[in-house]
Amino acid sequence: MTFALSHAASVDNADPREVRARRLTLLLIAALVVTCGASVMFGASGTSVTKVLGQLWRGEEIALIDQIVLLQVRIPRMVLGVLVGASLAVSGAVMQGLFRNPLADPGLVGVSAGASLGAITAIVLGGFLPAAALAFVGGWLVPAAAFVGGWGATMALYAVATRSGRTSIATMLLAGIALGALTGAISGILVYRANDNQLRDLTFWGMGSLAGANWPKVLSAAPLIVIALAVAPFLARSLNALALGEAAAAHMGIPVQKMKSVAILTVAGATGAAGGGAAVAVSGGIGFIGIVVPHLLRLAAGPDHRHLLVNAGLLGAIVLLLADMISRTIVAPAELPLGIVTAVLGGPVFLWVLLRQRGVVDL
Repeated sequence: MTFALSHAASVDNADPREVRARRLTLLLIAALVVTCGASVMFGASGTSVTKVLGQLWRGEEIALIDQIVLLQVRIPRMVLGVLVGASLAVSGAVMQGLFRNPLADPGLVGVSAGASLGAITAIVLGGFLPAAALAFVGGWLVPAAAFVGGWGATMALYAVATRSGRTSIATMLLAGIALGALTGAISGILVYRANDNQLRDLTFWGMGSLAGANWPKVLSAAPLIVIALAVAPFLARSLNALALGEAAAAHMGIPVQKMKSVAILTVAGATGAAGGGAAVAVSGGIGFIGIVVPHLLRLAAGPDHRHLLVNAGLLGAIVLLLADMISRTIVAPAELPLGIVTAVLGGPVFLWVLLRQRGVVDL
């Protein structure tokens, strides 16, 4: 009797947002399982999981085309979509906590600018490489260049913003704006020199897509993304403390400088590294997920990063898989670039966020 009363009291005294966040986690896990199944089941071809399972049940031989579509196209595409969506959303949540601004995104640390410049350089100037070098790198030239560009830009910003062992977030933000302008100018020069075929490649890479997903790309992107997603939850307590200010966080025993370094490197690794690595390079430019997903979760279940980071990974994966299903079915058998779909879905939500946060962005 005493235990029942104490348990009831503990339930009544539980933080409503804590309970809501935990319920939301369970709901998102179930939704992700359903979305993954739908991503594998539906597509432009007539192949479906139910058809293959039916053939197995009847003891029939599975057609080669069905094996290729499911095992070599849809399943790796689904896995890559989960990895990319989760990395973009978690990186956005970490950056918003680090900058203490709900409108921050991974692009602020130079990942997007550097990766874009690297990819554009590879597309436009890659033809000047020796034939032996081109044959060796194969289709990995653009992702590898995006990897180098994203990490290089992030490390440059980190070096500029760090002085006497302390990293200035304000300096990093301003330096990121300057770097974005510089890389944009260099990219413009390269685009000006590009031919028609190169311009087409640049356009489709910039719009983002999972169309090139395969198991080698999944295996190359997975290590850095998985490591980053595993590290992110350990930043939750520090990000919660940082919301009170750096001085208050330091008084609470948080190693602020170390936390900044780990957070920046985590975001750079998750969103920038990838021909041997991660989200931007294997998928191209995909916007809004890093901004919109964390903010929606804050509205739904509060700002506690212990739940926000986990839920952001789940919802980011769900949103990207849904967008990818729309992109490959709405104009089938053609495919709409994924970045267009996320922009159409995320643009109105982002405008709503701006309207709610005008006090934050007003100068």
